[in-house]
Amino acid sequence: MMVKHIVMWKIQGINGLSKEEVATNIKSELEALNGQIEGLLSLEVGIDFLHSDSSYDVVLYSELESKEALDFYQSHPLHVQVATNTVKPAATSRIVVDYEI
Repeated sequence: MMVKHIVMWKIQGINGLSKEEVATNIKSELEALNGQIEGLLSLEVGIDFLHSDSSYDVVLYSELESKEALDFYQSHPLHVQVATNTVKPAATSRIVVDYEI
């Protein structure tokens, strides 16, 4: 069964970059994973424009071939590199949902 993997983050500016610059970097680095990881069918990243108190700043929406493909994606060195170097240092909160369709 295909899997949808959705993650949302609240982020902060880091290393002299504004929150908006960090969000743009997260978007470009994550979207660069498209076509690079076997089993990852599609991945898109959105940046919130509303900026309400209840809004999250960045959302990742991805579709993968299977649960096994999700496991492979999450441990893949390209994904780990982006998560470790770009996302985690800026993230102040993270929520995720994974479901099969």
